[in-house]
Amino acid sequence: MSNLTWPREPALGGWYTGEEQAVAAQVIAESADWRTGFRARACERQFEAAFTAYIGTSHAVATSSGGAALDMVLESLDLEPGDEVISCAINFVGTHVSVLRHGGRLILCEPDPVTLNIDPADVEHRISPRTRAIVATHMNGMPADIGALLEVARRHPHPRHGPPQVIGDAARACGAIHHGARVGTAAWASIFSFQSKKPMTTLGNGGMVVTDDALLASRIRRLRSFGKNQELGANRKMGKVEAAVGLVQLRRLDEMNAARVALARARTTILRTLDGLIVPVEPDGLEPIYYRYNALVPPHLRGHGRDRVIQTLEGEFGVGCIVADPPTYRTHPLIAAHVAGQRCPVADDVADRLLCPFLHPLLTPADNTAIAEAVIDAITRLS
Repeated sequence: MSNLTWPREPALGGWYTGEEQAVAAQVIAESADWRTGFRARACERQFEAAFTAYIGTSHAVATSSGGAALDMVLESLDLEPGDEVISCAINFVGTHVSVLRHGGRLILCEPDPVTLNIDPADVEHRISPRTRAIVATHMNGMPADIGALLEVARRHPHPRHGPPQVIGDAARACGAIHHGARVGTAAWASIFSFQSKKPMTTLGNGGMVVTDDALLASRIRRLRSFGKNQELGANRKMGKVEAAVGLVQLRRLDEMNAARVALARARTTILRTLDGLIVPVEPDGLEPIYYRYNALVPPHLRGHGRDRVIQTLEGEFGVGCIVADPPTYRTHPLIAAHVAGQRCPVADDVADRLLCPFLHPLLTPADNTAIAEAVIDAITRLS
């Protein structure tokens, strides 16, 4: 059992109320009759319709997880040997594992050191005639520049398939806004996760694919249901109780995000007084949701110095921290072997300085202030 006052990351990204509990109990009661059971189609369609209206796309397909959602989108590319998929080196390993599992050659690119998102200028350098897709993760709730990536893709069409498809990984960014539009509207397809730690959750797991491409939506629906006798799919459907709870969480998502954003902004006001510490920014037109609070320690504390900051925060102040996320080749040996020889020095520098102190929308202002002051104390002492 951890002795931390504030854990390294929340086990539940938002919070549940009596409404979620009541809906879950009602669905279980309605489904307990052996004549009825847990047939999910009606609840699933309601959730998909509500999610479509919220995001602003033409189609939404509920899935068993965010990972399953990304798997099906990549499967729909029908990648061939030698086909390349570009993605930012700073990422969750599951995103890159999915690319490898579907036969793509993973091409890593640099992050923007301010937003941690994929850098379109670096994508321009690494794209090739073999590129089939660009997977853009909206890192820790910060909207990525999908429009710039679409322009890069248009300038570099694949000789047979045309411009590479831009896929948005919005697993950590549900509700974020990019120049007035919700994350998920601009890409060919975007995926969302409702796993327990995410901004909104459907009990323990769940996901969604959104798109304006009717053919893609139709194929995703086949792939999530064993292929519907047309291809080799699998069971990646969302359950009835999960969909019903998802409807409630979706209605409350903006409230939960707003609470997290307010705390993050208050924390930034305190932390920006410390020379050398890079705090999160909100570029013009972008409304991040702060799934994680990304800070970069001063350059002289990179690497082992940053690790000592984390140890001090946890050991002396009870403040948990994570590094979300280092380049995937640092943490996953199979990814490392696949991308051997690729270099991303900006990603390495960011990873050596990255610090994500605990943040949750139910923190009290006093707790949030205590965490910020602990960060200042630890860094000042170790400097």
